[in-house]
Amino acid sequence: MNATPTALPPVVDQDTWRRHLADLRVREKAATRELDAIAAQRRRLPMVELPEYTLVGEDGPVRFAEVFDGRSQLITYHHMWFPGEQWQCGGCTGFTSQFTRLDFLDAYDARFVVVTQGPIDEALAYRDTVGNRMTWYSTADSPFGADMGAGPGEGFAVNVFLRDGDTVYRTWHTDGRGTEQLSHTFPLIDLLPWGRQEEWQDSPEGWPRQGTYAGWLDSPDIARLYGPEGTSDPTPVRTTRATA
Repeated sequence: MNATPTALPPVVDQDTWRRHLADLRVREKAATRELDAIAAQRRRLPMVELPEYTLVGEDGPVRFAEVFDGRSQLITYHHMWFPGEQWQCGGCTGFTSQFTRLDFLDAYDARFVVVTQGPIDEALAYRDTVGNRMTWYSTADSPFGADMGAGPGEGFAVNVFLRDGDTVYRTWHTDGRGTEQLSHTFPLIDLLPWGRQEEWQDSPEGWPRQGTYAGWLDSPDIARLYGPEGTSDPTPVRTTRATA
């Protein structure tokens, strides 16, 4: 998208620019130290023991402890699901499309997967249509999603778990804009002079503006860019079925 601004940042000499940058850097470094402190507090959070859940993966039903695939730590992204719809939540689809290389988590004894309320056949068909690279599980026949803050008809969420043998504990949860810290898209966009250009943001007078979400890629855009067919209007179809 090409923005047509009616105003630009003021033009100054190098010394003035470096002075303004140094002022901003003080706040940036303070924010970094605060994020370090938040992470330290997160590592000290207590946890809650969970009952046993059964989810469904590509190969059939699986105990939640097995979703860890031998690792001790697990992150789940709870993808919104609208029954019977061809295109699922654009925000969730775009967010999870970022994660194409997660092998680095192996060194940290961790895994990151998608969980959704959609039946597994439909969920996997949708995953394939939009070219998603993550491992998906269904909680359609389990209270797991609802218990984790993302039940039928509810929004999206991120949860983190720790496994000790067959016992699983919930350690952290967020939703809404709390998920932005997991994304690389917003941090990159926020570096730009015009930022996200969304109406709610504090921007100088004359900066390009658009409606909230207007610049986001929607689900059909993700499918067009990353799906196997490269078409702007693919229809999710999957013929294989997971069995117990």
